[in-house]
Order: sequence, then structure tokens, then C-alpha cells
Amino acid sequence: MAPTNQIFISFALKDINFRDLLVEQLSNKETLYSFVDMPVKQSWETVWKEDCRSKIKKCDGVIALITKNIIRADGQLWELNCAYDDRVPVLLLYGESEKLPKKLPPPVSDREILLWTWPNIETFLNRL
Repeated sequence: MAPTNQIFISFALKDINFRDLLVEQLSNKETLYSFVDMPVKQSWETVWKEDCRSKIKKCDGVIALITKNIIRADGQLWELNCAYDDRVPVLLLYGESEKLPKKLPPPVSDREILLWTWPNIETFLNRL
């Protein structure tokens, strides 16, 4: 698949402020990527699920912000499952590492979550 130069940002609805901070950080850096997300999470709607999967498939990678809110973030969990199912590269970043629950839900429970730093993001983007 040819590069689309798009990154999907996955986040829990309650963490929209973290998404805004990430977008601001990425805007201050010169990257070749544009960033898309699904700000309205309607994981119970078939149309939303289809639209979400379609958007993720068109992206080169996914950056997911992981916080305590992931426990009840059905929309974010759906987004991550789509990415893993479609083999889209995923970068998991701590939104608030000191506040994560001890047990995380699949699909993040057995995956490495990195600190939210520019070097970690840049390394991910450079590998795409």
C-alpha cells in the first residue's frame, strides 16, 4: 500500500484534552503527516464502526493515548482492535502513567506503552 501520510489518533472521549495537546505538539514539529481521529465515539453504531475501520485502514499508523479512561473507552478499544486486525502500526503512549489501572483491557494489556516524548513519537513516524 502506498503511503497516505496520515496518522490516526486514538483516545478515550474523556481524554480529548490530551488529544489536543498531542495535536499541538505535532503541529509544532515538522512532520510529513496529517492527523485524523474520530472525536465522536459511537461504538454501538454499525455505521460508526465501518467509518472508523475505513479511516484507520487508510492511515500509515495509529498513535494511541492510554490513560485510566481506557477501561470504559469502548470506542478507543474498537479503534485499536481495528488497527491491530488490519496490521496498521500502533504506538501506545502514556497519557498519565501514574494513574493507569493495574489491569488494562485487551488489546493493550499485553503491549508496550511508551512515555509520551517527542523522541518516541519521532522514532515511530520514521519507521512508517
